Parts: sequence; C-alpha cells; structure tokens
Amino acid sequence: MKKITLSMLFVALCGLAFAQKTDSVKNGALGNNELKLNLPLAIAGVPEINYERIIKDDMSVGVAVLFGLEEDSDYKFGIIPNYRIYFGNKKANGFFIEGNMAVITTQERIDYDYLAYTSYAPGYEPDMSKRFNTATSFGLGAAAGAKFLTKNGFVGELFLGVGRLFGNSYVEAYPRAGITIGKRF
Repeated sequence: MKKITLSMLFVALCGLAFAQKTDSVKNGALGNNELKLNLPLAIAGVPEINYERIIKDDMSVGVAVLFGLEEDSDYKFGIIPNYRIYFGNKKANGFFIEGNMAVITTQERIDYDYLAYTSYAPGYEPDMSKRFNTATSFGLGAAAGAKFLTKNGFVGELFLGVGRLFGNSYVEAYPRAGITIGKRF
C-alpha cells in the first residue's frame, strides 16, 4: 500500500512541476490586444490604424486600415491583414518579421492637357468633370521591425517593408513602413 501511495504522490508532484510553466498569453499579462496609430502616414494625410491580436508569446495576427484624407492622395482606402513572428524573450516584443496581404483602392489624376492634340468623332464630347480614375487591387508584401513595450502597456514600433499590387492599379506598390504608438490591453 505504501508503494502505491508513494507512486501516486510522485506522479502528482511531477505533474505539478510541469504545470508551473505557463504561456503568458493564457494568464493575460498586460492583455493580448493592441491598438496603434502609424504616425508618419498620419502626417502624410493617409492615416493608418492597426489592431493586433497576440495568439502566442511569439506570434500575432493583425489588420491595418488606411484611408486617404487628401483629394489627390494616391491611396484612397486599404485593408492590410498581417501575420507576425517575434524573436524577443518577452511576449510579442523585440524583433519581428511580417507577412501581409492587401486590398487597396488607388487613384490616378486624369490629365486633360492631351485633349488639345486629340481628334474625336463628330458629336463625341469627353467627360471633363471626371478628375480621377480609381482602381482596387490585391497585393502581397513583407516587413521587418522591432516592437518596444513599457511596463504599463504602451507600445512603440519601428518597421519597414513593401508590398506589390497586382491587377490594374495605378500604383504598383504599397508601403509597409512606419513608426507606430499605441496601447496593449
């Protein structure tokens, strides 16, 4: 009877010893969500808001939404989902690489100066009120950067990358670069 009790106690202690290591995502240290603003793009008139969900200590998924505020901006609207892998020792912190996709609406200004040298069929009048052509395209891209986290949950990021747009877009690439600030909750 002593051997069975001692064996069961040993198995229980081994189980407790292995159960001590926990993933910080599960115990909720500082939360698993982040909301950030890309400062350089906001200054350029194309604000980008990022949401990121930490799914493990070393990986996350997110989405960036950008929209052009200026009338003559090349980028009118964009949704950029991304997947990140982190190489730091802390939860979703330090150096990271990112793969992303994008659906972006771009626009091109129509130049009517060429009409003076163009001949049209009798009775045809071009629509001079239209100032922009727009197109929506799909793209793929990558980025690399670093994330810095304070003890109270404020986040700062530096990252640089680029994506390629496919389809009939007026712009061939989209930037994946910025300096972001935000909060982890």
